Amino acid sequence: MANAKVIQAKQESVDVVTAKLRESVTTVVVDYRGLNVAQATELRKQLREAGIEFQVLKNTLLRRATAAAELTELDSVLTGPTAIAFSGEDAVAPAKILNDFAKKNDALKLKGAVVEGRVIGEAEVKALAELPSREGLLSMLLSVLQAPVRNFALAVKAVADKEEQGA
Repeated sequence: MANAKVIQAKQESVDVVTAKLRESVTTVVVDYRGLNVAQATELRKQLREAGIEFQVLKNTLLRRATAAAELTELDSVLTGPTAIAFSGEDAVAPAKILNDFAKKNDALKLKGAVVEGRVIGEAEVKALAELPSREGLLSMLLSVLQAPVRNFALAVKAVADKEEQGA
C-alpha cells in the first residue's frame, strides 16, 4: 500500500508541474549549481517580488511533465541540477531577472525556456531578457500614439497665436 501511495504522490506532483507548464506565460529553466545559500535566497526573493514561482525539481519529474504538456523539446536541457521559474503574467520578467542575476553570479546558467507554448534556447532567452518590460512597451506605444495628437494640437495653437498677433 505504501508503494501505491508514493506512486500516487509522484503522479500528483507531475500533474501539478504539467498544469504550471501549460498555464504559465513564460517558464525559464536554469542550472543553479554553485549558488551558495545567500545567493539562492536573494534570487528567490527577487523572483517572488515579481510574482514568479521558482522551484528546484528532479529532471525525471520534469520530463514526465513535459511529455504530458507536449513540450518534449525542452527535455534536451534537463540535465544536471535544474531549477525552473514559472510566470503566469509577465513574459519578460523571469528571463530578465534570471539573466541579470546570471550576469552577476557566474554559477547560474540559463538553459532554455518555454514562452507561450514555444520552446526556446539559451540565446533566445537572453534576447528576451533584453526587451523592455510590459510597462515600458506600453509606455512606448502610448508615446507613439500621442505624438500625432500632440503635433496637431501644437499646430492649431501656432495658427491661433499667429491669428491673435495679426488682429
